[in-house]
Amino acid sequence: MRKIWWKFLAAGLLLYTAIFGLIGEVPRQPILNETIRNVYFHVPMWFGMMALMISSLVYSIKYLRNGQVQDDVYAVEFANVAIVFGVLGFITGSIWGNYTWGDPLPKDPKIIAVEVGLLIYSAYFVLRGSFEDEQKKARLSAVYNIFAFASFMPLVWILPRLTDSLHPGNGGNPAFGKYDMDSNMRMVFYPAILAWILVGVWISSLRIRIKLLNNHLQDNL
Repeated sequence: MRKIWWKFLAAGLLLYTAIFGLIGEVPRQPILNETIRNVYFHVPMWFGMMALMISSLVYSIKYLRNGQVQDDVYAVEFANVAIVFGVLGFITGSIWGNYTWGDPLPKDPKIIAVEVGLLIYSAYFVLRGSFEDEQKKARLSAVYNIFAFASFMPLVWILPRLTDSLHPGNGGNPAFGKYDMDSNMRMVFYPAILAWILVGVWISSLRIRIKLLNNHLQDNL
C-alpha cells in the first residue's frame, strides 16, 4: 500500500468515470432518461462502502484475536469512510428517486432497511465515544462492529428481496444491468466500481496514517 501506482489508478479511473459518466452515451429509457447516469456514482459508492465494511470487519476480528492497537485503528477508520460512502450513496439515491419515483424517501422496504442499517453502524461510533479506557473501547467496539456487519448485510441485501420494492434488484423488480445497461455503460460502470473502492481505501489509509502518527506522538510525550 506504500506504493503510489494504485493512487494514480484511482485518480485516473475516477476522472474517467466523471467525464464519460456525464457526457458518454446512455440508453434513452422511459422515466429514467438522463438520470440513469447516476448509476455510475450511486451504485459504485455502495460497492466501495461494502468493501470498506468488510475491511473494517476483518481488522476488528484481528484485534479480538491479537489485541494489537493498530488493528483497532484500521477497523475504525475503514468504518468511518464506509459510513461516509454509505451516506453519499443514500443521498445520491434519494435525488435519483425524486426524479424517477416522485419521492426522495418513499416508504419502501429497501429504503427503510438502508436507513436502519446506517443507524446501526452509526451507533458504532457512539459506542466508541462512551468509554475512556482505550482497551475496553477497542474490545467492545470490535464486538459491536461484527454485530453491525452481521445485521447490515441481511437487512439491506436479503430482506428487501423478500417483498415488493421500488428499488431495482429487489422484490421482483429487475436490476438495471439486466434491461437498461448496454455495453457502453458497462465500459464506465465497472471502472467506476474499482475507482470508488480505491478512493475509499486511499482516504482510509490517509486517516490511518494520521491516527497512528498521533498515537505515536502521544506515547512519546
